[in-house]
Amino acid sequence: MLPRRVAVQALLALASGCWLGTRPAWAGAQREEPLADAVRTALSSAIANQAPPVPEFTQTEARLKYLRWLGVQSQRLMSKKPDWQSRKEFLQTVWYESKRAGLDTALVLGLIQVESNFRKFAVSSAGARGYMQVMPFWTRQLADGDASRLFHMQTNLRFGCVILRHYIDLENGDLFFALGRYNGSRGRSPYPDAVLSAKRHWEVDDRSLS
Repeated sequence: MLPRRVAVQALLALASGCWLGTRPAWAGAQREEPLADAVRTALSSAIANQAPPVPEFTQTEARLKYLRWLGVQSQRLMSKKPDWQSRKEFLQTVWYESKRAGLDTALVLGLIQVESNFRKFAVSSAGARGYMQVMPFWTRQLADGDASRLFHMQTNLRFGCVILRHYIDLENGDLFFALGRYNGSRGRSPYPDAVLSAKRHWEVDDRSLS
């Protein structure tokens, strides 16, 4: 197993609730584990997609609900991503990849907040990369094993969501232990507590979207 490293500055920042400030990335050391064929396929398929995915809806109400969600989250994210187009493409991809992996979008946004503070090119002391701080060894699932691909937005979000889903399944739905696995600190509370606290900032009451 790789050594577990969590930046002291990040712990202090999270303890004080200063998530908007500049700080090092959180990522510890995820453990490389055997993956099912379906998981490997999900990781590899993101590489071929160069443009942000465009959500498709069969019902008008579902589309309107998504657009309202996009509007709410766009306002919340403006201080981190001032450019509207970049913000839209990021949120669009988070929505798509979280839904694809069967994850709560607020959970994914909370994890990104804790892991990278929404910095696309964040790199942790352990070498994890991008928005969701994915460890480079996961790129061994790719044909060329090019870890620089983890700075591509959809690739990073696809990997992060698929890996988190993988850990949730391994832990039989226990989110506390799954988040600990993601950070390489299974069984310890600071990281899961930080992510679940950040998640609350991104929650949207479904009634407000109707």
